[in-house]
Amino acid sequence: MSRGEAVPLDINDTGARRPLASRSTGWARWLASRLAASPITPNQISVASLAVAAVGGALIACGGSWLAWLLAALCVQLRLLCNLLDGMVAVEGGKATATGPLFNELPDRIADSLLLVPVGYAAGAPWLGWAAALLAALTAYIRVLGGSLGLAQSFAGVMAKQRRMAVLTAGLVAQAIETWFGDTRYCLLVVGIAIVAGSLATCMTRTAAIARQLTAR
Repeated sequence: MSRGEAVPLDINDTGARRPLASRSTGWARWLASRLAASPITPNQISVASLAVAAVGGALIACGGSWLAWLLAALCVQLRLLCNLLDGMVAVEGGKATATGPLFNELPDRIADSLLLVPVGYAAGAPWLGWAAALLAALTAYIRVLGGSLGLAQSFAGVMAKQRRMAVLTAGLVAQAIETWFGDTRYCLLVVGIAIVAGSLATCMTRTAAIARQLTAR
């Protein structure tokens, strides 16, 4: 299955999954199998992603040193790792629960806000962080809306979650480098603008795709 391919939605099952190449890697399978054999549940991993995002958001909000920015970037990647493993432990590990779909979506939406809102404040443009968080939630809403209308969920888009977090990670690393040369936050400002613009474009393309599919019925 290629990145961005539409996936059938079944809200009573974990089948609506974001296509990820990393899911088939040896290290991911090994780690997921170890977690599946432990008492740790997929829902606990989902909550852990929320905790990691909270730490990352705090580092961004209070950051100032190059180390803080790098640690925040690490938290972003750990959040994605949790997002990868909760589904693998649930599906491949056979530990899916009735509340799995709830824990799969809700912590993700909160985690996005915890990471993106502080970016705006750190960049000196609070509105930018709030706009990024709002549009990130809207991209997910449109995806799930398509599924609720009987269509296939589409994870496509120039600023889907994985790409959004990749941009944020790169921006935080760049900000760590920028901090070596002064107390400016231009990298964070550029990241915020890129995420807002990309998320808006993603909302528009996903909405247009849903409209085309409904019209073609």
